[in-house]
Amino acid sequence: MSEPDSKNFTANPLPSLPSWYPAWAKELAELYFSGTINTFVLHGNVHDLVRQPAADGKDKFTSLSDFVASQIFGSWEIVLSYDLGRGLRPLAGADSKRLQQMMQHVTAQLGAPNTWTRDPDKVLDQLDSLLQRNLLEDNLANRKRIGLVFEHAQFLVPTGDLASVARGQASRLVRFMSWASNPYLKRLNMAFCLITDKQSEISERLVNNPYVASLEIPLPSVEDRRQFVASTATSIAPGGLTPEGLVQNSAGLNLVNLNVLLSNASTRGLDPKQFRKLKKNMIERQCQGLVDFVEPPHTLDLIVGSPEAKARLEQDAKWIAEGKLDTAPMGYLFCGSVGTGKTFLAECYAGSMGIPCLKLRNFRSKFVGETEGNLEQVLTVLKSLGPVVVIVDEADATLGNRNQDGDSGTSGRVFSMIAQQMGDTKYRGKIIWMLLTCRPDLLPIDLKRQGRCEVHIPLFAPTTSEDIAAMFRSMSKKNKVPLAADAIPEVSPDRQLSGADLESILLAARRGALADGRDTVEKTDLEQAVAEFIPSSEGLEKEMQEIAAVLECTERNFLPPKWREQVGSPESRAKLQERMVAIRQLVER
Repeated sequence: MSEPDSKNFTANPLPSLPSWYPAWAKELAELYFSGTINTFVLHGNVHDLVRQPAADGKDKFTSLSDFVASQIFGSWEIVLSYDLGRGLRPLAGADSKRLQQMMQHVTAQLGAPNTWTRDPDKVLDQLDSLLQRNLLEDNLANRKRIGLVFEHAQFLVPTGDLASVARGQASRLVRFMSWASNPYLKRLNMAFCLITDKQSEISERLVNNPYVASLEIPLPSVEDRRQFVASTATSIAPGGLTPEGLVQNSAGLNLVNLNVLLSNASTRGLDPKQFRKLKKNMIERQCQGLVDFVEPPHTLDLIVGSPEAKARLEQDAKWIAEGKLDTAPMGYLFCGSVGTGKTFLAECYAGSMGIPCLKLRNFRSKFVGETEGNLEQVLTVLKSLGPVVVIVDEADATLGNRNQDGDSGTSGRVFSMIAQQMGDTKYRGKIIWMLLTCRPDLLPIDLKRQGRCEVHIPLFAPTTSEDIAAMFRSMSKKNKVPLAADAIPEVSPDRQLSGADLESILLAARRGALADGRDTVEKTDLEQAVAEFIPSSEGLEKEMQEIAAVLECTERNFLPPKWREQVGSPESRAKLQERMVAIRQLVER
């Protein structure tokens, strides 16, 4: 980047930038040359490789800090990097002559490198002195262009409220905000880059400062991966995925992980099964164990009951598989009393689409800022994976709400991040949210509205003997339990057995058969298991959950005949709401 006018505050015209610059680097340059911003927070995929063309026409891939030093600040005389582990050091990329010149100037200002301290407050004092001397230099020819890069910046200016911020951290925060707002530093080529993998771990007062720009470095696009494979893969053993196959199927991986796949492919090849296993492990590591990568073995063929809802899901799955993403809803809400098969339905739907499926694990933490950082990490991966199904079980407890009492606002911030991502129509058909809950009334209406979770599907216990028999057959396929031809007895729906109850009965019958030395479950086994099974006695809570599912339903034809009639008029809905309030008061009492 060239030097701005040192005599006034007017912004320079933006110079011609290389066409191969990544989008975030172009944005950084545009903001810098606007003349108002010289401090940048780079977050996201900051530990990955960055492409830069070499003089011989071949692409090189370097670390982010080396890219910043050799490309963004490539013509500047002084580029220094600092982190708590390695201390202060000059950055010149692979240019040894430039490194030598840099060391001569910095040594003259700060002394011999073996005397440089690693203490952050003392280092910032030295850097501030270096900047001030540069500002006071009368001879314009002796003024240096200075870029300062702070890696792992979350340890320098961590997030936290004023009451919990230590004195040293507060002084460092004030220092950075002073540099960002100093008009004299903006007159010269002096810029500051703070690098962190999670923006939420940096002090909000710095990130939200009007003189600071926060830029997200995304995971590599399909074109980025194609260029990396073309430049890196010397050979790929036959009998597995082709180079283009690796490119197309490696969405969600960074280039470091893709390089691991290329190493495996070059030695012994990668068949699709091996590839899926490696990718699953790598994505779970990238998300730091906050998601489970699921490969559903079942499809919607196993679903029993709710034929209209099943038909809707089959149509959606077909269109998404065909690439008609504009027809896909932003998300689904599966609700119903406990044991009605919400998780199983979500997994079968994902299996029918044939796209990756992630289960969101508990990302909350007791440490300040870490909950938001965990969620930020997951959302970054999701944006690059699409199309992908995200299953959020117990959504009412996981996603939080606007209430910020008692947790320093963490629930409110988590809710805001989730709601913003769910409502971003740019990801329609790419990130498909599935919220599962037996208490949809506890979910904030902001998450359930159209444009976020658009299709609300209620699930119920089987209502006919035929449905119960069909569910026994479906459960036998799911659990690989062999059944005799006449093994399924007639069970009355009046017993109000849920899908989970029927699965438990089937497994009890299986144990009985094995105890008698038989592999196949016979009718007597199931009859005995049905007779001995005692369902849950929490009748009021189940009724409340069932009514909540009925009231949440977005299409009448999703409801069984019993409930379809009861929601046909406003008076009927009002009576259901009154009944639900009465039950809730009884249960809470």
